[in-house]
Amino acid sequence: MSHAHDRCALILIDCQQGFKDWDYWGANRNNPALEHNLLQLLNHWRANQLPIVHVVHHSRDVNSLLRRDKSSGEIWPELTPIAGEELIVKRENSSFIGTELEVYLRRNHINQLAIAGLTTNHCVSTTVRMAGNMGFDVRLVGEACATFDRVGPDGSTYAAQLIHDIALSDLHGEFCQVVNIGELLTNVANQCR
Repeated sequence: MSHAHDRCALILIDCQQGFKDWDYWGANRNNPALEHNLLQLLNHWRANQLPIVHVVHHSRDVNSLLRRDKSSGEIWPELTPIAGEELIVKRENSSFIGTELEVYLRRNHINQLAIAGLTTNHCVSTTVRMAGNMGFDVRLVGEACATFDRVGPDGSTYAAQLIHDIALSDLHGEFCQVVNIGELLTNVANQCR
């Protein structure tokens, strides 16, 4: 018989319409398979009746695309939460700051997290770092994260894939284990009922 602490919650971060506007965020986005991979994770979690948390950003900047009062702040239609799935609204990079996420996880005795979403080096990274520091067992699904090209302080442009890879390298083994979808789904099926 399984226990609540064996359950692994899926946390999907900032899968919002505003991130479809690539030019706004720095043009090129890596990981063309992102949408497919996120949907694969979500469908697996739903099929196994495991806890799912959707995190959305509600920016303090009235001009931001990531605002809940704009259509660009809506979750992608294919990932729209259904009854029983938790929705967390955040105002900061971390999904834990100023939200009920930790309370929800602790109350439901969830110690294992699978995290995916946007962007790898910002809200995903910040959330993973905090989750690791708070003692959660975190699996970061690199194939289900993405980011955009960035311009550094010296004006140099850094490719999205490079930023993504470095962000994953910084997190792996320190704050989480970076896993691929195949590994994760096998582990979830065997361990996180």
